[in-house]
Amino acid sequence: MSALAAKPNAPWSHLGHNVYSVSSNSIDVSNNIISKQNPVVLLVHGFGASTDHWRYNIPELAKSHEVHAIDLLGFGRSAKPSELDYGGELWKEQIVAYVQERIQKPTVIIGNSLGGYAALAAGASLASQSAGVVLLNAAGYFSDENFVAESQDLGTKIRQEIGKGISRDFLFKGLIYPLMQRLIFENLRRPGVIRNTLKQVYIDPTNVDDYLIESIRRPSLDPGAFQVFRKVFQARGLKGKPIDELFKDLQSPLLLLWGSSDPWLRNAKAKQEKFRLFAQKASLEVTEVLLNAGHCPHDEVPDRVNSEVLSWLQKYN
Repeated sequence: MSALAAKPNAPWSHLGHNVYSVSSNSIDVSNNIISKQNPVVLLVHGFGASTDHWRYNIPELAKSHEVHAIDLLGFGRSAKPSELDYGGELWKEQIVAYVQERIQKPTVIIGNSLGGYAALAAGASLASQSAGVVLLNAAGYFSDENFVAESQDLGTKIRQEIGKGISRDFLFKGLIYPLMQRLIFENLRRPGVIRNTLKQVYIDPTNVDDYLIESIRRPSLDPGAFQVFRKVFQARGLKGKPIDELFKDLQSPLLLLWGSSDPWLRNAKAKQEKFRLFAQKASLEVTEVLLNAGHCPHDEVPDRVNSEVLSWLQKYN
């Protein structure tokens, strides 16, 4: 598939850096009046992905809602400046600014993986401007987790083993570790490696096609892509509030969609239980659905995800 049924938006920037986005108004003329009364839908991709990852969702959601999709800074067709502090806080602020400056209407934010965390953080920050949040195998941590200690980057762990010698540490930080990162980056963006990785996280590999692989490979060729990879690779977590604190700030309904066979989600059942329990503890209107899919259910089982999202939208909006 090569079309999103959406058009690139006019140029927009955040913190002085270009942000790529697409949008699609209702394509069902008979529903135009209804769609104008509905909240806008904003789609936020996960790590290494882009607006292209919503190829099967935008056409269906756009039948009844105005739909936007955005490339987070550092990914897709958006700018990849090396000086930014990449993480949840940056992406949250980017989404909030986009909703307030470009959409200017109540918005349902849908996010996958790290985009799920950013969607939740933005939804909590937007308060009454948030019409709902949908999380697809969202990343994130909770207050009772020793997140920083568990998230030490590979370089920190190896340096601890090397010792505290200044010359050896300088050698590692200045030469060896950057070289390791470069080799990892070059390997990860090879089409064959991308395909094999996706086949590990898609239970049904049917949609792991050339279009999807190229949509991930292409941005990795942009100037600055390696520096973004280095910063994200070295970052200790998402640099934002824990999930349970964000739930307390959220004022809108919440839909949790889980690809139940996600190999990237450690202790998946326990994680899902914590999301549900903390959402209920925060007195949120929460709906949870388990799907027979991997880490990216919106692209693996798009018909099921579209159906669940649209049914939920009709219920709460």
